[in-house]
Amino acid sequence: MSMKKTEQIGANQYCVTFDASRETFDAAITKAYKKAAKNIMIPGFRKGKAPRSIVEKMYGKEVFYEDAINELLPEAYEEAIRDFDKVIVSRPEFDIETIDENGVVLTAKFFVKPDVEIKDYKGIEVTRNVAEVTDADVEADLNRTRERNARMIEVTDRASAMGDVVNFDYEGFVDGVAFDGGKAEGHDLKLGSGQFIPGFEDQLTERNIGDEFDVNVTFPEEYHASELAGKPAVFKCKLNGIKFNELPELDDDFARDVSEFDTLDEYKADIKAKLEDRNNKAADADVEEQLIKALVEKLEADIPEAMYETETENFVRDYDTRLRMQGLDLATYFKYTGLDLDTIRKQMRPDAERQVKTRLALEKIAELEAVEVTDEEIETEYTRLGEAYGMEADKVKEAVAAEALVADLKVKKAVDLVKESAKIVDAKAE
Repeated sequence: MSMKKTEQIGANQYCVTFDASRETFDAAITKAYKKAAKNIMIPGFRKGKAPRSIVEKMYGKEVFYEDAINELLPEAYEEAIRDFDKVIVSRPEFDIETIDENGVVLTAKFFVKPDVEIKDYKGIEVTRNVAEVTDADVEADLNRTRERNARMIEVTDRASAMGDVVNFDYEGFVDGVAFDGGKAEGHDLKLGSGQFIPGFEDQLTERNIGDEFDVNVTFPEEYHASELAGKPAVFKCKLNGIKFNELPELDDDFARDVSEFDTLDEYKADIKAKLEDRNNKAADADVEEQLIKALVEKLEADIPEAMYETETENFVRDYDTRLRMQGLDLATYFKYTGLDLDTIRKQMRPDAERQVKTRLALEKIAELEAVEVTDEEIETEYTRLGEAYGMEADKVKEAVAAEALVADLKVKKAVDLVKESAKIVDAKAE
């Protein structure tokens, strides 16, 4: 098996012609025959016992050619491209040129990583927008914590009001006739939450426990149940109970209950510091996003469609993996959402294109800047991955090839290089 010739047949597309000797091809035919023989029935022979010559005489000598080529193809192709000096980025399309007394000649067509140009990647001007942490932000965070620590209190001495959780029975009627799905007993509803159609919750206020009353509403024109859309309805209701969330007082006791601090002022200072750290990290992420966008715009390359298609499929597989971690899969997701695989691919295509361009730009920068990765950095990254995925470093090494890890580390260093050389202007964001 050997490569006979390589020729460029299009933009970043090549065709490799390679062959397998007659001896190699015959060995593959024999192997294909042995695999298929057990299912072959020839009159006069027990099933699976017909000689190869008899089978070929009955069905033609080409009967095992396809299986034989599939048998030898992987090894023959790998050997043919062993010294090929470009990075292949698509699955090869194989074709048979000839089969004769000399053996078989095959071709493989594929796309390669394009040549890339990128200029002016140093000194990119971006704005670092850091959102200021206000007293209102701190109060909002405090109130969220208060709500998580609130307790539900039964109300017996007043009428219902917005913000209360009421328990009530109801049955709905349209034109005097009860409709499906319009009845419930012991239903809890927080007034003001907007869970019911407009006007319903307002009419549950200023009601006392035990009150029986009618709620008159009109279903929206765009209501999901077409038989009810736009129609007036009467709900006969009975109020069973009223509750409200009692928020804890904002004082030092509250701070001690929900944090490691002794005073409310210390707790507020810690909240502010954490919010500032969050805003700074968000600003840093936005800076990187601006830089990546700029690099993509500066990239010059004739990128094969195959690279975009491959990356899109990677996105789809990653999404399926995330769904499976939640106990779902793509088939179930499609069933619930009404989407399909083509729609998901279309949705993910823009991000896939951006990812391909970003990677090409950063790899080129790493090449231009002669970025190197040390053995210590490789070991550190294996350790980090092991800790992140709860695996021993040796297991990570089995799963992630060193070459792939080095390539990723070079890309990360390229990002750092672009960021360090950028002209970053700090500004306060709204």
